[in-house]
Amino acid sequence: MQQTQAAVITAFGEPTEVMDVPLPPMKTGSTLLRVDAATLCGTDIGRWKGALREGGKDQAFLKPLHLPFVPGHEICGTVEEAAGPVRDILGAEVRPGDRVISSYGHCGECYYCRVTRQTSFCAGVISYGHWQPEQLRGGCARHQIVPPSASLIRVPDGISPAVAASGSCALRTVMHAMEQLGAIESHETVLVLGAGPLGLYALAVAADRGAGRKLMIGAPERRLDVARGWGADRLLNLDEEPDAGRRVDWVLAQTGGRGADIVINCASGAAIVEALRMCRPGGRLSQIASSSGAEIGMPGALLFKGVRMSFPVMAEARHFYQAMVFLDLRRNDFPFDTMISSSFSLEETGAALAGMAELREMKPVIFPNAMPGDSVREYGRQTDGDIRPVRR
Repeated sequence: MQQTQAAVITAFGEPTEVMDVPLPPMKTGSTLLRVDAATLCGTDIGRWKGALREGGKDQAFLKPLHLPFVPGHEICGTVEEAAGPVRDILGAEVRPGDRVISSYGHCGECYYCRVTRQTSFCAGVISYGHWQPEQLRGGCARHQIVPPSASLIRVPDGISPAVAASGSCALRTVMHAMEQLGAIESHETVLVLGAGPLGLYALAVAADRGAGRKLMIGAPERRLDVARGWGADRLLNLDEEPDAGRRVDWVLAQTGGRGADIVINCASGAAIVEALRMCRPGGRLSQIASSSGAEIGMPGALLFKGVRMSFPVMAEARHFYQAMVFLDLRRNDFPFDTMISSSFSLEETGAALAGMAELREMKPVIFPNAMPGDSVREYGRQTDGDIRPVRR
């Protein structure tokens, strides 16, 4: 095989184009994956629209976004070729036919790699979903090349490619957030802002770690229906309560006037002020959602509230591993597949991006090696077992 195909973003906000891409030479220690599933998230939408401009002095560890590029950073694939002996995160040799997800690559030599062990801040970090087509570092392609410095994590049997792909981003980010937050006590109330995949996974992990009460504010209603099935105790529909002050009052009413012990903001960077008002004095706030470069004003009084704030940026290899273990051990407690919405072929990647941007899709899944149309549904039955029909 000399080439593969990828869905390429050539203009911001426009339909993707499927292009033939030559397979680059395999470096020793790299792995060629046949992409089984690529799910989309809000970062993909921001990049597609051109609104998420990464890099610069404040984010020197991120590469600026340039056209054209292949989207998709939530990827589950099957090993087709390993260039030399390649081992997974636990030290077992990887062979063709193994199902895996991949952490990001890094240089292994810098201050962040060797001293602080925060590889997400490495200037040479190799994340996915924003590279030129010839790099094959995006999930919306028939193949992906995993760099030697990345860790491979096996996907447990019984976990669908779509759920595994979603776990490789949203859930591993939540695992990073939970590590920063520390233990959750049984008397504590956890408030999750945002009812998308990040918020749903945050809800599930908070419940699993013993939160006394789980509150969620988000929209639309169909996403809140999923949250009910995942164990939310109280829900507030953002569409029905557009006033921020009244939303704060709702949280205070649910918590004896104190505010939530822990707030996990998966909604937006701009919501951080509202999140601080919803958090009790001396509480904890995890700011997962990105600000997309927006300037955020904050009343000085909120800084004297004693709230301990944390900001998970991407994740380390251990968080990817923890995500797969959680999916495996808690599959009977949380219906993870209810998060996955419609399925699309590689040629329909643009439609999937548009559907998510318009909130018609919560977690669309691309099957790059399926054919367009009805065959996507058939492919989904073979690999996922419960894929919804394509929505156009």
